[in-house]
Amino acid sequence: MEGIQEVKGQSICIIDFSSVQNSVAARFVICEGQSNTQVEAIARSVEEFTEKAHDESPWAKQGLRGGQWALLDYADVVVHIFHKDWRGHYGLEELWADAPQQRLPDVGGVQPDPEDFPEY
Repeated sequence: MEGIQEVKGQSICIIDFSSVQNSVAARFVICEGQSNTQVEAIARSVEEFTEKAHDESPWAKQGLRGGQWALLDYADVVVHIFHKDWRGHYGLEELWADAPQQRLPDVGGVQPDPEDFPEY
């Protein structure tokens, strides 16, 4: 979570699939950014923190250049990073509503300043 929170990722939700047979992962971590640039920054930050803390790199990465959605697959944990405008479109929390979900409070309860992550 530190990698997400470091760059002001918002609305973190952890979906626990440990009791779901034949699930694709043990957990999904879902969060959002306010801009395409912030989505990319969150993905980079998650990679850096995971490499430093656990000496692990993602098995697969997708969507890192588009800025609307990024996926980092660490086998047991899959991190989904959405642009705030796209998260509801995919509705992962609703799709997996039967699995236990934990929502983490946003760090400091402060919305990120769009100037921190300008669109290019």
